[in-house]
Amino acid sequence: MPVLTATDYAAPFLLSNRHLNTVFPTLFRRIAPALYQRERISTPDNDFLDLDFSRTGSRSAVIILHGLEGNSTRVYVTGMVHIFNDSGFDTVSMNFRGCSGESNKALRFYHSGETGDLQTVINHISPYYDHIHLIGFSLGGNVMLKYVGEKGPSIPKNIKSAVAISVPVDLLDSSTELEKRHNSLYRMRFIRSLGEKLTEKSKAYPNDISLDGFSAIRTFREFDDRYTAPLHGFRDAEDYWRQSSSAFYLQGISIPTLLINALDDPFLGKGCYPFDAASANPNFHLETPGNGGHVGFVTFSEKYYWSEKRAWQFIQHHR
Repeated sequence: MPVLTATDYAAPFLLSNRHLNTVFPTLFRRIAPALYQRERISTPDNDFLDLDFSRTGSRSAVIILHGLEGNSTRVYVTGMVHIFNDSGFDTVSMNFRGCSGESNKALRFYHSGETGDLQTVINHISPYYDHIHLIGFSLGGNVMLKYVGEKGPSIPKNIKSAVAISVPVDLLDSSTELEKRHNSLYRMRFIRSLGEKLTEKSKAYPNDISLDGFSAIRTFREFDDRYTAPLHGFRDAEDYWRQSSSAFYLQGISIPTLLINALDDPFLGKGCYPFDAASANPNFHLETPGNGGHVGFVTFSEKYYWSEKRAWQFIQHHR
């Protein structure tokens, strides 16, 4: 029963509040930029993905997937790049479609359940690496967990382990949580950023994307009903959430996989703590620190945050 509720993470006293732990890294963490080499690859539908490599000359690599409206330069990504580079791993920071600083070519962009692009990245780098490990944050963690669960025992043999951090594995539950008043600043920041991407994309697809009334959107249900679902072939927001939630795929996981979700994560409701799935699948490990916020886990006394060290420990164990 790989469920770990008594972990060794304790938030610094001044950041015991879940919102402070969530926002502190974005506002105040100082970490050196990753020394990236960018490579653009084509997708089967004639679009593109931008990958940022940080190489050490290793035959082992870690693919890192960012969260909603993130990219490879976010401090939670670069922190993970540095800890694995320091240990002799190459890293491949995947920018989802439209997140690398340039709008993608296709009408569609990225969403929480799109695993085909991750497979494209794995196919692209597999000839160069004997061992590949996966790390995903938030939305990227949901994509990663869904991919691993979908593949089950047919997952490529060089994919050795996976770590997911602060993941809304139940998208309906998380969307409901994000509608609460205490999350209004996060929610509106995400919706505003997504609106900027839609504005840019509407220039290429004026007949397919209308921004009339966009300013009235206040929830992810409204946004996903109007844009995410129809642009990606879903009936409505609930259909999108149901088909894309990794919670429904965890039973298929066949490689060592760790999910770290803090119990005080402001983005996650009860459905995002899949204790039953972890109890039933010896390959799926669930760790639930009492605090840590959303992609927080701030550590003042050391170079790396607790979540980075925990991911490193898990992957080294299964290297």
